Amino acid sequence: MRVPVHTGPKPPALRHRIMAGFIGNVVEWYDFALYGYLAGVIAPVFFPSENPTAGLIATYGIFAAGFVMRPLGAAVFGWFGDRYGRARTMQISVAMMALPTLFLGLLPSYAQVGMLAPALLVLVRILQGLSVGGEFSSSVTYLVETAPEGKRGLTGSWANIGSMAGSLLGVGAAALVTNLFDAQSLTEWAWRLPFLGGALLGLTAIWLRRNLHESRRFQEHHDARANTSPLLEAFTTNRRETILALAFAACYGTCYYIVFVYLPEWLSAQDLMERGTALTINTLTMLLVIPAMPLAAIVGDRWLPRRTWIALALLLLAVIAWPLHDWMLASSGSFTAVILTHAIAFTLLSVPLGSAPALFAEMFPERDRLSGYSVAFNIGTGVFGGLTPMIASTLIATTGVMTAPALYLAFAAALAVAVLAFTPDNSRGPLRV
Repeated sequence: MRVPVHTGPKPPALRHRIMAGFIGNVVEWYDFALYGYLAGVIAPVFFPSENPTAGLIATYGIFAAGFVMRPLGAAVFGWFGDRYGRARTMQISVAMMALPTLFLGLLPSYAQVGMLAPALLVLVRILQGLSVGGEFSSSVTYLVETAPEGKRGLTGSWANIGSMAGSLLGVGAAALVTNLFDAQSLTEWAWRLPFLGGALLGLTAIWLRRNLHESRRFQEHHDARANTSPLLEAFTTNRRETILALAFAACYGTCYYIVFVYLPEWLSAQDLMERGTALTINTLTMLLVIPAMPLAAIVGDRWLPRRTWIALALLLLAVIAWPLHDWMLASSGSFTAVILTHAIAFTLLSVPLGSAPALFAEMFPERDRLSGYSVAFNIGTGVFGGLTPMIASTLIATTGVMTAPALYLAFAAALAVAVLAFTPDNSRGPLRV
Protein backbone atom coordinates (compact mmCIF):
# COMPACT_ATOMS: atom_id res chain seq x y z
CA MET A 1 0.00 0.00 0.00
CA ARG A 2 1.34 3.38 -1.00
CA VAL A 3 1.80 5.80 1.87
CA PRO A 4 0.92 9.41 0.98
CA VAL A 5 3.73 11.90 1.30
CA HIS A 6 2.91 15.20 2.98
CA THR A 7 5.00 17.97 1.49
CA GLY A 8 3.23 20.94 3.09
CA PRO A 9 4.29 22.64 6.29
CA LYS A 10 3.94 20.63 9.49
CA PRO A 11 0.70 21.37 11.41
CA PRO A 12 1.22 23.14 14.75
CA ALA A 13 1.59 21.00 17.86
CA LEU A 14 -1.36 20.45 20.17
CA ARG A 15 0.11 22.85 22.74
CA HIS A 16 0.34 25.57 20.09
CA ARG A 17 -3.25 24.97 18.95
CA ILE A 18 -4.54 25.09 22.53
CA MET A 19 -2.65 28.32 23.25
CA ALA A 20 -3.98 29.88 20.05
CA GLY A 21 -7.56 29.04 21.07
CA PHE A 22 -6.97 30.08 24.68
CA ILE A 23 -5.34 33.46 24.06
CA GLY A 24 -8.06 34.78 21.74
CA ASN A 25 -10.69 34.30 24.43
CA VAL A 26 -8.41 35.93 27.01
CA VAL A 27 -8.24 39.03 24.78
CA GLU A 28 -11.98 39.00 24.12
CA TRP A 29 -13.14 38.87 27.73
CA TYR A 30 -10.30 40.99 29.10
CA ASP A 31 -11.59 43.90 27.06
CA PHE A 32 -15.28 43.38 27.88
CA ALA A 33 -14.61 43.04 31.63
CA LEU A 34 -12.28 46.03 31.56
CA TYR A 35 -14.78 48.28 29.79
CA GLY A 36 -17.61 47.31 32.13
CA TYR A 37 -15.47 47.88 35.23
CA LEU A 38 -14.18 51.29 34.07
CA ALA A 39 -17.48 52.56 32.60
CA GLY A 40 -17.87 55.12 35.38
CA VAL A 41 -14.38 56.49 34.70
CA ILE A 42 -14.80 56.54 30.92
CA ALA A 43 -18.21 58.28 30.91
CA PRO A 44 -16.98 61.87 31.59
CA VAL A 45 -14.17 61.44 29.05
CA PHE A 46 -16.49 60.85 26.10
CA PHE A 47 -19.70 62.60 27.10
CA PRO A 48 -20.60 66.15 28.21
CA SER A 49 -19.90 66.73 31.90
CA GLU A 50 -23.16 68.67 32.43
CA ASN A 51 -25.12 65.45 32.96
CA PRO A 52 -22.93 62.70 34.50
CA THR A 53 -25.84 60.29 34.90
CA ALA A 54 -26.76 60.53 31.22
CA GLY A 55 -23.11 59.99 30.33
CA LEU A 56 -22.90 56.86 32.47
CA ILE A 57 -26.12 55.47 31.00
CA ALA A 58 -24.83 56.16 27.50
CA THR A 59 -21.52 54.46 28.31
CA TYR A 60 -23.28 51.34 29.58
CA GLY A 61 -25.59 51.54 26.57
CA ILE A 62 -22.58 51.37 24.30
CA PHE A 63 -21.36 48.40 26.38
CA ALA A 64 -24.72 46.69 25.75
CA ALA A 65 -24.49 47.51 22.04
CA GLY A 66 -21.42 45.29 21.89
CA PHE A 67 -23.53 42.37 23.10
CA VAL A 68 -26.35 43.20 20.68
CA MET A 69 -23.88 42.85 17.81
CA ARG A 70 -22.94 39.33 18.91
CA PRO A 71 -25.69 37.50 16.95
CA LEU A 72 -24.76 39.37 13.77
CA GLY A 73 -21.09 38.58 14.33
CA ALA A 74 -22.04 34.96 14.97
CA ALA A 75 -23.86 34.73 11.63
CA VAL A 76 -21.07 36.42 9.66
CA PHE A 77 -18.16 34.57 11.24
CA GLY A 78 -20.06 31.29 11.36
CA TRP A 79 -20.75 31.44 7.62
CA PHE A 80 -17.17 32.51 6.86
CA GLY A 81 -15.67 29.81 9.07
CA ASP A 82 -17.76 27.03 7.53
CA ARG A 83 -17.02 28.24 4.02
CA TYR A 84 -13.37 29.34 4.22
CA GLY A 85 -11.95 27.78 7.37
CA ARG A 86 -11.82 28.04 11.14
CA ALA A 87 -8.17 29.16 11.25
CA ARG A 88 -8.82 32.17 8.99
CA THR A 89 -11.86 33.11 11.05
CA MET A 90 -9.84 32.98 14.28
CA GLN A 91 -7.19 35.27 12.80
CA ILE A 92 -9.75 37.85 11.69
CA SER A 93 -11.81 37.76 14.89
CA VAL A 94 -8.86 38.33 17.20
CA ALA A 95 -7.57 41.16 15.00
CA MET A 96 -11.01 42.78 15.14
CA MET A 97 -10.81 42.65 18.93
CA ALA A 98 -7.18 43.72 19.37
CA LEU A 99 -7.10 46.70 17.01
CA PRO A 100 -10.24 48.40 18.38
CA THR A 101 -8.87 47.86 21.90
CA LEU A 102 -5.78 49.78 20.82
CA PHE A 103 -7.94 52.48 19.21
CA LEU A 104 -10.03 52.79 22.39
CA GLY A 105 -6.88 53.49 24.37
CA LEU A 106 -5.96 56.23 21.91
CA LEU A 107 -9.39 57.83 21.27
CA PRO A 108 -9.64 61.61 21.70
CA SER A 109 -11.89 62.91 24.46
CA TYR A 110 -15.12 64.91 24.17
CA ALA A 111 -13.19 68.01 25.26
CA GLN A 112 -10.85 67.58 22.29
CA VAL A 113 -13.17 66.67 19.39
CA GLY A 114 -16.73 67.07 20.69
CA MET A 115 -19.39 64.64 19.48
CA LEU A 116 -16.87 62.81 17.31
CA ALA A 117 -15.51 61.21 20.51
CA PRO A 118 -18.67 59.24 21.47
CA ALA A 119 -19.26 58.42 17.79
CA LEU A 120 -15.82 56.83 17.57
CA LEU A 121 -16.44 54.99 20.83
CA VAL A 122 -19.65 53.50 19.40
CA LEU A 123 -17.80 52.38 16.26
CA VAL A 124 -15.07 50.70 18.32
CA ARG A 125 -17.57 48.83 20.47
CA ILE A 126 -19.58 47.69 17.43
CA LEU A 127 -16.44 46.21 15.85
CA GLN A 128 -15.57 44.46 19.08
CA GLY A 129 -19.12 43.14 19.48
CA LEU A 130 -18.95 41.63 16.01
CA SER A 131 -15.68 39.89 16.82
CA VAL A 132 -17.05 38.49 20.09
CA GLY A 133 -19.80 36.80 18.09
CA GLY A 134 -17.22 34.80 16.16
CA GLU A 135 -14.28 34.33 18.50
CA PHE A 136 -15.49 31.83 21.08
CA SER A 137 -17.38 29.43 18.82
CA SER A 138 -14.64 29.56 16.16
CA SER A 139 -11.92 28.68 18.64
CA VAL A 140 -14.02 25.90 20.24
CA THR A 141 -14.82 24.39 16.86
CA TYR A 142 -11.16 24.48 15.84
CA LEU A 143 -9.99 23.00 19.14
CA VAL A 144 -12.57 20.20 19.13
CA GLU A 145 -11.97 19.29 15.47
CA THR A 146 -8.20 19.07 15.98
CA ALA A 147 -8.33 17.40 19.43
CA PRO A 148 -6.65 14.03 20.04
CA GLU A 149 -8.88 10.99 20.27
CA GLY A 150 -10.81 10.90 23.53
CA LYS A 151 -9.85 14.44 24.56
CA ARG A 152 -12.39 16.64 22.79
CA GLY A 153 -13.91 17.86 26.05
CA LEU A 154 -10.56 18.71 27.67
CA THR A 155 -9.22 20.42 24.56
CA GLY A 156 -12.42 22.41 23.97
CA SER A 157 -12.54 23.51 27.61
CA TRP A 158 -9.49 25.73 27.03
CA ALA A 159 -11.71 28.28 25.29
CA ASN A 160 -13.73 28.80 28.47
CA ILE A 161 -10.57 28.75 30.57
CA GLY A 162 -9.37 31.64 28.38
CA SER A 163 -12.67 33.49 28.83
CA MET A 164 -12.52 33.16 32.62
CA ALA A 165 -8.86 34.09 32.76
CA GLY A 166 -9.50 37.12 30.54
CA SER A 167 -12.35 38.33 32.75
CA LEU A 168 -10.21 38.04 35.87
CA LEU A 169 -7.31 39.76 34.13
CA GLY A 170 -9.57 42.62 33.03
CA VAL A 171 -10.97 43.12 36.53
CA GLY A 172 -7.46 42.93 37.97
CA ALA A 173 -6.07 45.49 35.50
CA ALA A 174 -8.94 47.90 36.19
CA ALA A 175 -8.52 47.50 39.96
CA LEU A 176 -4.77 48.06 39.63
CA VAL A 177 -4.99 51.42 37.84
CA THR A 178 -7.89 52.50 40.07
CA ASN A 179 -5.77 51.95 43.17
CA LEU A 180 -2.43 53.17 41.77
CA PHE A 181 -3.59 56.55 40.45
CA ASP A 182 -5.57 59.39 41.96
CA ALA A 183 -9.00 60.24 40.55
CA GLN A 184 -7.75 63.11 38.36
CA SER A 185 -4.90 61.14 36.79
CA LEU A 186 -7.20 58.17 36.26
CA THR A 187 -9.76 60.28 34.38
CA GLU A 188 -7.18 62.24 32.39
CA TRP A 189 -4.95 59.45 31.10
CA ALA A 190 -4.36 56.44 33.38
CA TRP A 191 -7.59 54.66 32.33
CA ARG A 192 -6.01 54.21 28.89
CA LEU A 193 -3.13 52.06 30.16
CA PRO A 194 -5.08 48.77 30.58
CA PHE A 195 -6.54 49.12 27.08
CA LEU A 196 -3.11 49.68 25.57
CA GLY A 197 -1.91 46.64 27.52
CA GLY A 198 -4.82 44.69 26.07
CA ALA A 199 -3.69 45.66 22.58
CA LEU A 200 -0.29 44.09 23.32
CA LEU A 201 -2.07 40.97 24.48
CA GLY A 202 -4.02 41.00 21.21
CA LEU A 203 -0.85 41.28 19.15
CA THR A 204 0.46 38.22 20.99
CA ALA A 205 -2.72 36.35 20.02
CA ILE A 206 -2.34 37.39 16.37
CA TRP A 207 1.26 36.16 16.40
CA LEU A 208 0.29 32.80 17.95
CA ARG A 209 -2.36 32.28 15.27
CA ARG A 210 -0.24 33.21 12.31
CA ASN A 211 0.62 29.61 11.29
CA LEU A 212 -2.56 27.76 12.22
CA HIS A 213 -3.65 25.06 9.76
CA GLU A 214 -7.16 23.99 8.97
CA SER A 215 -8.24 20.73 10.53
CA ARG A 216 -7.89 17.58 8.43
CA ARG A 217 -11.67 17.20 8.66
CA PHE A 218 -12.29 20.65 7.17
CA GLN A 219 -9.84 20.04 4.34
CA GLU A 220 -11.40 16.69 3.47
CA HIS A 221 -14.87 18.20 3.08
CA HIS A 222 -13.90 21.60 1.66
CA ASP A 223 -14.94 20.87 -1.96
CA ALA A 224 -18.35 19.50 -0.94
CA ARG A 225 -19.38 22.81 0.64
CA ALA A 226 -18.87 24.97 -2.46
CA ASN A 227 -22.54 25.13 -3.50
CA THR A 228 -24.18 25.13 -0.06
CA SER A 229 -24.92 27.88 2.42
CA PRO A 230 -23.88 26.66 5.88
CA LEU A 231 -25.99 29.32 7.58
CA LEU A 232 -29.07 28.24 5.61
CA GLU A 233 -28.41 24.57 6.39
CA ALA A 234 -28.22 25.36 10.11
CA PHE A 235 -31.79 26.70 9.96
CA THR A 236 -33.21 24.12 7.54
CA THR A 237 -31.50 20.73 7.31
CA ASN A 238 -30.17 20.93 10.88
CA ARG A 239 -32.92 23.10 12.32
CA ARG A 240 -33.56 20.67 15.20
CA GLU A 241 -29.93 20.79 16.34
CA THR A 242 -29.89 24.60 16.12
CA ILE A 243 -33.08 24.95 18.18
CA LEU A 244 -31.84 22.52 20.83
CA ALA A 245 -28.47 24.24 21.03
CA LEU A 246 -30.12 27.67 21.30
CA ALA A 247 -32.51 26.50 24.04
CA PHE A 248 -29.72 24.90 26.03
CA ALA A 249 -27.47 27.95 25.60
CA ALA A 250 -30.25 30.24 26.83
CA CYS A 251 -30.85 28.13 29.96
CA TYR A 252 -27.16 27.57 30.63
CA GLY A 253 -26.43 31.27 30.02
CA THR A 254 -29.19 32.25 32.46
CA CYS A 255 -27.63 30.05 35.16
CA TYR A 256 -24.20 31.50 34.46
CA TYR A 257 -25.31 35.13 34.67
CA ILE A 258 -27.30 34.67 37.88
CA VAL A 259 -24.41 32.97 39.67
CA PHE A 260 -21.37 34.71 38.21
CA VAL A 261 -22.75 38.20 37.52
CA TYR A 262 -25.97 38.87 39.44
CA LEU A 263 -25.26 37.20 42.80
CA PRO A 264 -23.01 40.01 44.19
CA GLU A 265 -25.63 42.58 43.17
CA TRP A 266 -28.36 40.55 44.90
CA LEU A 267 -26.35 40.33 48.11
CA SER A 268 -25.84 44.10 48.05
CA ALA A 269 -29.46 44.91 47.16
CA GLN A 270 -30.76 42.80 50.06
CA ASP A 271 -28.33 44.55 52.46
CA LEU A 272 -26.71 41.21 53.20
CA MET A 273 -23.18 42.27 52.28
CA GLU A 274 -21.26 45.28 50.98
CA ARG A 275 -21.00 45.24 47.19
CA GLY A 276 -17.20 45.39 47.28
CA THR A 277 -16.98 42.42 49.64
CA ALA A 278 -19.44 40.40 47.57
CA LEU A 279 -17.50 41.16 44.39
CA THR A 280 -14.25 40.13 46.05
CA ILE A 281 -15.71 36.77 47.12
CA ASN A 282 -17.19 36.30 43.65
CA THR A 283 -13.86 37.06 41.96
CA LEU A 284 -11.77 34.87 44.28
CA THR A 285 -14.17 31.95 43.81
CA MET A 286 -13.71 32.27 40.05
CA LEU A 287 -10.09 31.26 40.64
CA LEU A 288 -11.40 27.86 41.76
CA VAL A 289 -13.40 27.45 38.55
CA ILE A 290 -10.36 27.69 36.27
CA PRO A 291 -8.80 24.36 37.38
CA ALA A 292 -12.25 22.82 37.91
CA MET A 293 -13.26 23.25 34.23
CA PRO A 294 -10.61 20.96 32.68
CA LEU A 295 -11.16 18.41 35.47
CA ALA A 296 -14.89 18.40 34.70
CA ALA A 297 -14.12 18.04 30.99
CA ILE A 298 -11.93 14.99 31.69
CA VAL A 299 -14.85 13.30 33.47
CA GLY A 300 -16.96 13.82 30.34
CA ASP A 301 -14.19 12.45 28.15
CA ARG A 302 -13.42 9.33 30.19
CA TRP A 303 -16.14 8.24 32.59
CA LEU A 304 -19.57 9.77 32.08
CA PRO A 305 -21.15 10.67 28.73
CA ARG A 306 -20.99 14.45 28.35
CA ARG A 307 -24.75 15.00 28.20
CA THR A 308 -25.36 12.89 31.33
CA TRP A 309 -22.56 14.60 33.26
CA ILE A 310 -23.83 18.11 32.47
CA ALA A 311 -27.44 17.14 33.19
CA LEU A 312 -26.52 15.75 36.63
CA ALA A 313 -24.71 18.95 37.60
CA LEU A 314 -27.54 21.21 36.43
CA LEU A 315 -30.18 19.02 38.07
CA LEU A 316 -28.37 19.31 41.40
CA LEU A 317 -28.11 23.07 40.88
CA ALA A 318 -31.87 23.23 40.28
CA VAL A 319 -32.53 21.34 43.52
CA ILE A 320 -30.26 23.40 45.79
CA ALA A 321 -30.61 26.89 44.24
CA TRP A 322 -33.46 28.08 46.45
CA PRO A 323 -32.22 26.48 49.73
CA LEU A 324 -28.82 28.14 49.28
CA HIS A 325 -30.32 31.58 48.65
CA ASP A 326 -32.74 31.14 51.54
CA TRP A 327 -29.82 30.17 53.79
CA MET A 328 -27.94 33.37 52.87
CA LEU A 329 -31.07 35.42 53.53
CA ALA A 330 -31.89 33.71 56.84
CA SER A 331 -28.30 34.04 58.07
CA SER A 332 -28.24 37.77 57.21
CA GLY A 333 -25.43 37.22 54.74
CA SER A 334 -22.99 35.33 56.98
CA PHE A 335 -19.58 34.73 55.44
CA THR A 336 -19.99 30.98 55.82
CA ALA A 337 -23.29 30.93 53.92
CA VAL A 338 -22.10 33.28 51.17
CA ILE A 339 -18.75 31.57 50.60
CA LEU A 340 -20.21 28.06 50.60
CA THR A 341 -23.01 29.13 48.24
CA HIS A 342 -20.46 30.57 45.83
CA ALA A 343 -18.24 27.49 46.08
CA ILE A 344 -21.08 25.00 45.51
CA ALA A 345 -22.77 26.91 42.67
CA PHE A 346 -19.49 27.71 40.93
CA THR A 347 -18.31 24.09 41.19
CA LEU A 348 -21.55 22.76 39.69
CA LEU A 349 -21.40 25.28 36.84
CA SER A 350 -17.78 24.34 36.12
CA VAL A 351 -19.21 21.11 34.67
CA PRO A 352 -21.07 22.73 31.73
CA LEU A 353 -18.34 25.37 31.45
CA GLY A 354 -15.80 22.61 30.94
CA SER A 355 -17.84 20.08 28.95
CA ALA A 356 -20.45 22.10 27.05
CA PRO A 357 -18.06 23.50 24.39
CA ALA A 358 -17.44 20.00 23.06
CA LEU A 359 -21.13 19.08 23.48
CA PHE A 360 -22.16 22.01 21.26
CA ALA A 361 -19.56 21.22 18.59
CA GLU A 362 -20.53 17.53 18.56
CA MET A 363 -24.19 18.34 17.88
CA PHE A 364 -23.63 19.66 14.34
CA PRO A 365 -22.29 18.08 11.16
CA GLU A 366 -18.99 19.38 9.81
CA ARG A 367 -20.44 21.40 6.91
CA ASP A 368 -22.41 23.84 9.12
CA ARG A 369 -20.92 23.17 12.56
CA LEU A 370 -19.60 26.67 13.13
CA SER A 371 -22.69 28.45 11.76
CA GLY A 372 -25.15 26.44 13.84
CA TYR A 373 -23.04 26.53 16.98
CA SER A 374 -22.14 30.20 16.70
CA VAL A 375 -25.64 31.52 16.08
CA ALA A 376 -27.30 29.29 18.69
CA PHE A 377 -24.69 30.00 21.35
CA ASN A 378 -24.55 33.77 20.87
CA ILE A 379 -28.32 34.26 20.74
CA GLY A 380 -28.81 31.94 23.70
CA THR A 381 -26.10 33.25 26.03
CA GLY A 382 -25.66 36.75 24.63
CA VAL A 383 -29.31 37.78 24.35
CA PHE A 384 -31.29 35.55 26.74
CA GLY A 385 -28.45 35.15 29.20
CA GLY A 386 -27.50 38.82 29.03
CA LEU A 387 -31.04 39.84 29.99
CA THR A 388 -30.89 37.73 33.15
CA PRO A 389 -29.85 40.42 35.68
CA MET A 390 -32.68 42.68 34.50
CA ILE A 391 -35.21 39.83 34.63
CA ALA A 392 -34.07 38.78 38.11
CA SER A 393 -34.41 42.33 39.46
CA THR A 394 -37.85 42.68 37.85
CA LEU A 395 -39.02 39.42 39.46
CA ILE A 396 -38.15 40.75 42.91
CA ALA A 397 -39.86 44.09 42.21
CA THR A 398 -43.08 42.53 40.89
CA THR A 399 -43.44 39.58 43.28
CA GLY A 400 -41.88 40.99 46.43
CA VAL A 401 -40.12 37.63 46.90
CA MET A 402 -36.48 38.27 47.78
CA THR A 403 -35.42 34.79 46.63
CA ALA A 404 -37.18 35.06 43.25
CA PRO A 405 -33.83 34.98 41.37
CA ALA A 406 -33.09 31.61 43.00
CA LEU A 407 -36.40 30.24 41.74
CA TYR A 408 -35.57 31.61 38.28
CA LEU A 409 -32.16 29.90 38.51
CA ALA A 410 -33.81 26.60 39.49
CA PHE A 411 -36.28 26.88 36.61
CA ALA A 412 -33.52 27.61 34.07
CA ALA A 413 -31.36 24.72 35.30
CA ALA A 414 -34.30 22.30 35.25
CA LEU A 415 -35.29 23.44 31.76
CA ALA A 416 -31.70 22.90 30.60
CA VAL A 417 -31.91 19.30 31.84
CA ALA A 418 -35.17 18.84 29.91
CA VAL A 419 -33.54 20.18 26.73
CA LEU A 420 -30.58 17.83 27.21
CA ALA A 421 -33.01 14.90 27.29
CA PHE A 422 -33.73 15.58 23.60
CA THR A 423 -30.11 16.34 22.71
CA PRO A 424 -28.05 13.55 21.12
CA ASP A 425 -24.84 12.56 22.91
CA ASN A 426 -21.97 12.08 20.48
CA SER A 427 -19.18 12.19 23.08
CA ARG A 428 -18.15 8.58 22.50
CA GLY A 429 -18.31 8.53 18.71
CA PRO A 430 -16.59 10.37 15.87
CA LEU A 431 -17.57 13.92 14.99
CA ARG A 432 -20.49 14.14 12.55
CA VAL A 433 -19.60 14.61 8.89
